[in-house]
Amino acid sequence: MPIVSAPRVVASGRVAAPGAVVVEDGRIAAVLDRRPAPGAGHLALDRGVLAPGLIDLQLNGAFGVDLVDAAPQGWERVTRRLPSTGVTGFLATFISAPVGDLVAAMGRAVSARALDGDCTGSRLLGVHLEGPFLSPRRRGAHDAGHLVDTTAELVDCLIEEGRGILSLITLAPERDGALEATKRLAGAGVLVSVGHSDALAEDVAAAAEAGARMVTHVFNAQRGLHHREPGVAGQPLADARLACGLIADLHHVHPAICRVVMEAARDRVALVTDAVSALGMPPGRYDLGSEVVELRAGSPPLRADGTLAGSTLRLDEAVGNVVGLGVDPVRAVEAATRVPAALLGRSDIGRLEPGARADLVWLSDSWRALATWVGGVQVWRATGT
Repeated sequence: MPIVSAPRVVASGRVAAPGAVVVEDGRIAAVLDRRPAPGAGHLALDRGVLAPGLIDLQLNGAFGVDLVDAAPQGWERVTRRLPSTGVTGFLATFISAPVGDLVAAMGRAVSARALDGDCTGSRLLGVHLEGPFLSPRRRGAHDAGHLVDTTAELVDCLIEEGRGILSLITLAPERDGALEATKRLAGAGVLVSVGHSDALAEDVAAAAEAGARMVTHVFNAQRGLHHREPGVAGQPLADARLACGLIADLHHVHPAICRVVMEAARDRVALVTDAVSALGMPPGRYDLGSEVVELRAGSPPLRADGTLAGSTLRLDEAVGNVVGLGVDPVRAVEAATRVPAALLGRSDIGRLEPGARADLVWLSDSWRALATWVGGVQVWRATGT
């Protein structure tokens, strides 16, 4: 596949209509504002949009697999099937647990990444620890018994044991030791995100000053927006230092507020799924860390007490949802590609530019994945396309 063209190509913050991407040795050699002449090695897509492969910063599991304790075949199942949602790279997300259990889970993630070097599925880009340094007042689906303060010993343990795999950690900045932990983690190259927090806006601003660069699933499991106290949800809407993770399934956040987030934070929104093992599965009971969640028709997964517990959202669906709210399609695509890649410090993914990896997704006119390439190799294509 040296050349792939499409009626629309999203690249460098604009749409080429038509356009094409030239691939050499698994990387993008050029992006063209035209369709080249037909010929050998030219794949001419007849409809839809060609975009960078999607990147999910918050994936707990999928297809019946909870990643925190997945066996090798479970990891393989997720990475091989995830391209059907347009995702070419993701962070495995582990919710709050004893630190020793999180360390063991990161070790399994290292092993899984070592075995997945043949470009046959989505890339595991790293691990997102969603906890255990969270507020019990905003714990969401997390087990309150696993939530702890951010001691230097625990933080140093996670940095050392997570070296090379720990990419993102969510914490509550109001917990004892959290600001020092933020400085230590950010200094070690870990992306720090504020979440599951009852903090005031000034605490969130202090976390940003200490090195935090994101808010996890904005408006969910955090102090909300008030006109006299912006809270955790309000601060990142106006604070250019902070990106907003957004679960745009239109259940976790009302459509009107999704639109507000996309317009207020604009190029600082990272669409995430927060998907759990129930993604791609029928109604039933599924695992989320130490919790059991129930998936019912027409509803996100729920704990027994009715608390939202992750989602079954596909990332291509999230892009389509925000486009359906009137958001510019380029910004919608970039919220699932360029923005998360930049948060991870990756300039080689999440964009269609010369030198970047040839991770591509062909999206339909209704924003569903039709085909996916990783490193220039087609790893999935919808039946009948």
